[in-house]
Amino acid sequence: MARRRREPETAKIDSATHDGRGIAATDGKKVFVAGALAGETVQFLRRKSRRNYDEAELLQVIDASPDRIDALCDAFGRCGGCSLQHVTPGHQRDIKAQTLRDNLERIGRVEPREWLQPMTGPVWQYRRRARLAVKDVPAKGRTLVGFRERHAPFITDMHRCEVLSNPVGSLIDELSELIGSLSIKARLPQIEIAVADNDIALVFRVLDPPDDADKAALKAFGAAQGLRIYLQPGGLDTVTLLHPQAVEESLHYRLDEFDVQIDFEPIDFVQVNGDINQRMVHFAVEALDAGPEDRVLDLFCGIGNFSLPLARRAGTVLGVEGDTGLVARAQANAGRNGLSNVEFRVADLAAIDGTEAWVRAGCDRMLLDPARSGAAEIATRMQLFNPERIVYVSCHPGTLARDAGTLVHDKGYKLDAAGIIDMFPHTAHVESIAVFTKS
Repeated sequence: MARRRREPETAKIDSATHDGRGIAATDGKKVFVAGALAGETVQFLRRKSRRNYDEAELLQVIDASPDRIDALCDAFGRCGGCSLQHVTPGHQRDIKAQTLRDNLERIGRVEPREWLQPMTGPVWQYRRRARLAVKDVPAKGRTLVGFRERHAPFITDMHRCEVLSNPVGSLIDELSELIGSLSIKARLPQIEIAVADNDIALVFRVLDPPDDADKAALKAFGAAQGLRIYLQPGGLDTVTLLHPQAVEESLHYRLDEFDVQIDFEPIDFVQVNGDINQRMVHFAVEALDAGPEDRVLDLFCGIGNFSLPLARRAGTVLGVEGDTGLVARAQANAGRNGLSNVEFRVADLAAIDGTEAWVRAGCDRMLLDPARSGAAEIATRMQLFNPERIVYVSCHPGTLARDAGTLVHDKGYKLDAAGIIDMFPHTAHVESIAVFTKS
C-alpha cells in the first residue's frame, strides 16, 4: 500500500518547548513545529512520525505572536548554533525561566523561597569560546566554516556569525578562503576560538602536517588579522603556537571587582559570555557571604574562576577539580594574584568516600559548578561536608533539579533562591544558579 502523501496543515500552537518548537495537538497526537511560538496559528508540514508525536516544518505563520521578531542572522533556521533568534530576548528569558521552574517542580519537587531576576548582558557578539567545524566541499566550490546544521550533520553554509565576539564573527569568509588555499584543506576538521581580554587565539586541528606554504599562509593570516595562531596535530597536549613566534603574556581575562586576573590556555574551558560571567561571579560571592573565619570549598573549580574571587573574602578556599592541567593553571593563577589563602587539588569528585582528609575537614561554604551531568555524588554525600550555605551554578536544569531535590528532601537544606543566567542568548541552553542554606 502506497504511503499517503503528506499535505500542509493548519493549527494553533498551544505551548512551546525551551528550544523553540511549538506544540500543537491535532487528531489526538502532539506535533512539534520548529520555530512556532505559543499562541500562533501556523501552517506546517509533518516531516517525521514518532510513536507519541510528530515533528513538523513550519511553512507559514498565519497569526504571529507579539514575541516574534525577524532573526538577525542570514543562516538562522539552518544553523544549529542558535534556535531562538526569532524570539524577543525578553521572551527567550521567560521561556528559559519557565523551563527551570518546570524542572524544579517536576523532578526535584522543590520551589525556591525567592525567584531571582535573570542575569542579563549583551545578546550579540557575546561568545568568546566556540568550536567551528570545517569541511572542504568541492560541489560548493568552497571550504565551509561554521556550526553544524540544525537538522543534519552537515556544516552550515554561512558567511558570518552574529553571536561570536568581534572580530571573529565577521571572519568566516576569510577563514574559508584561507583554509581553501591550504594543501591540507581536506584534513583540517575544526577551529577552536578563544577570545581573551588581551588577545584572540585560533587553534587549527590538523590531521596531517601542514607544509611550509601552509604555515606561511597561516602566519600571514594571523599577522594580518592580529590573531594568535595555534596548531593541534593530536590531543590537547599537542597544541603549539605557530604565530607569533613567541608571546609575552598568556591569554587572560580580568575580574576587576576582585582585582583578579585569570590566565588560561586557548583550549581551556572558560565561561562563554564574559559580561555575564562577571555578574555571575559577583552574585556567587555575595550569596555565599564568606568571611575571614570561613573555609570555602569550590568543587569543579576549573582554572579558578570562582576560587580566586572567593579568596579575597574568605579565610581559606580549596578548589577541587579532576583535570590535572586545570588545577596546575589554577594554582599558578593564585600565585600570580598574590593569593596565599587558596589551594587547589586534583580529585575525582564522583569517587569520594569520606576518607579523604580534605573531605573530613568539612567547610562553611560550598560552590558547585559541575558539568551537565550535575553533582549527584556530592549532593548525596553532603553530610560529609556539612556547609551552612551552598551556591550551585548549573548548565542543565534537569540535573540541578535532581540535586536540589536531594539537598532539600534528604540533606536538610532549604532552597532559598533560584533563577536563570542568560549566558547563551538565542540558544536553547539554560544556565541557572541556586542558593541553599542549612535548615
